[in-house]
Amino acid sequence: MQLVADAVSFGYPGRPVLDRLDLTVSAGERVGLVGENGAGKTTLLRVLAGDLVPTSGTVRRTGSLAVVDQELVVAARDTVGTLVAATGATVRAVAARLEETIARFDHESGDLGALTAAMTRYEQLAAWDTDRRVDEALTRFGAPRDPERPLDTLSVGERYRVRLACRIAERADVLLLDEPTNHLDAAGIDYLTGLLREWAGAVVIVTHDRQLLDDVMTAILDLDPAMDGRPALYGATRYADYRFAKDQMLRRWRARYRQERKRAVQLAQRLDASYEGLSDEWRPPKGSNKHRRATGARIHVKAADRLVQRLEAQAVAVPVPPPSLVFPDLPSLPRRASTGADPDRPLDPDADRAAAHEGPLLELRAPRVVGSHGPRLDLPGRRLEVLPASRLLVVGPNGSGKSTLLGVLAGRVGLDRGARTLAPGVRLGVLAQEGPTEHADVEGAPGVGPTAFEAYARHALDLLEGGLLDPDQLVPVAALGLLTEEDLERPVRELSVGQRRRFDLACALLAAPHVLVLDEPTNHLSVGLVDELTAALRTTSAAVVVATHDRRMRADLADWPVLDLS
Repeated sequence: MQLVADAVSFGYPGRPVLDRLDLTVSAGERVGLVGENGAGKTTLLRVLAGDLVPTSGTVRRTGSLAVVDQELVVAARDTVGTLVAATGATVRAVAARLEETIARFDHESGDLGALTAAMTRYEQLAAWDTDRRVDEALTRFGAPRDPERPLDTLSVGERYRVRLACRIAERADVLLLDEPTNHLDAAGIDYLTGLLREWAGAVVIVTHDRQLLDDVMTAILDLDPAMDGRPALYGATRYADYRFAKDQMLRRWRARYRQERKRAVQLAQRLDASYEGLSDEWRPPKGSNKHRRATGARIHVKAADRLVQRLEAQAVAVPVPPPSLVFPDLPSLPRRASTGADPDRPLDPDADRAAAHEGPLLELRAPRVVGSHGPRLDLPGRRLEVLPASRLLVVGPNGSGKSTLLGVLAGRVGLDRGARTLAPGVRLGVLAQEGPTEHADVEGAPGVGPTAFEAYARHALDLLEGGLLDPDQLVPVAALGLLTEEDLERPVRELSVGQRRRFDLACALLAAPHVLVLDEPTNHLSVGLVDELTAALRTTSAAVVVATHDRRMRADLADWPVLDLS
């Protein structure tokens, strides 16, 4: 066994995260970690890596370790070459150990076992080939290769790809990856999939990528607590099998919860009726013996108490089932400009559809954006129209201009040539690939900073001040099922990366937009939420533009019009 977690628990004051979790991963096994955002997937990965010390239980690892976290802290002088040099350090140490063992070996009295072990380890790591592997991985992942390039000048995705390439090239015995496909294009994902399938060591991967679960994993560990409060290890190696088993469990859970809530109501009604009897039924006529009145009271109290005990003994404590996405009814057209907003009028997409409107909601003509290294986007002679309730899927490799195009559509990236036209009254909901809360200061003091509720209210006020929000059509964050009320009352900086991504999605829906512009919407989200979001995007009345590398989402949206920027 190369990786063993035995009854591991971890948590923060007042907030347990992991509870007596067991996990064993042998060489050649690949376990996918799934679960809702905030369930503890990244925390478990850090515990397995030794970055966090469990409050109870033990973690045992055999051999070398390579970890790729979602977030990378960059020092001011770090460069691409810094990461590449750190990668070679482990392999160079193995090569140096072999050379030293050979130099000291005496053919008559030498330690043949030590020499054999050093040579075996050198062969396992293919130490002679490390530099070529790093260069190949950088190229195949589409990562910057200039060793002098400062890391703090790279985007989040570029930094992730550099680090992933370096760690993959190490051929570690234990490989821990956190959302490795978030910043890869289709070619990069195919390359990574091939490497992981042939990985000789133990692999644990946190991922929302449903196709990766199908293609790579030998088991799926779901950290979402089941009805018994424990995580579940699914031996299923296909996502569809795992999803079916989990859906069946959730149906049983919700049915049991409804049943127990009904029993709780019945219990309350029986108790009310019993205690009302204390003031009515037992009371004897006036003038009766006062001792008889007292005795009657005691009899009814005891009878009520026995009823409470019997009903409580029959009751079963069933926790509240997890929430699911409640996607809002979005309008397809802005209201007539002449009617104004009625403060008593609820959100009514049907009424909005009745508004007179001709032509596209949003239009681009021959857009061109030039960056420091040449054109980031150039579509000469092209006209892109977003019509009411229309759909568009934007695809292409990293660097082809997908994020730039969506930034132009959202009005966040200016054009060097061409024109962008937004129809009057049209509201946009934008989810960028790197949302505003991805850069939240998570290293600050606990409890400091605005809560998610406060940040959502601030965002609403900013939109209102900019004339981008109809207060009659504001979508409440608590109604979306994206974050629990407890999470909404926590500072944003204390939310996990996935929870912050959920918050960014909520902000994109806040103004009840007519057009949704979503850049890599599946990034950092749980697989269950990705399924729910995909279904919602297919049926919403709003127009939707999506750029994604997620292969399963692209397959699910295969009937949409496609703009290929390759």
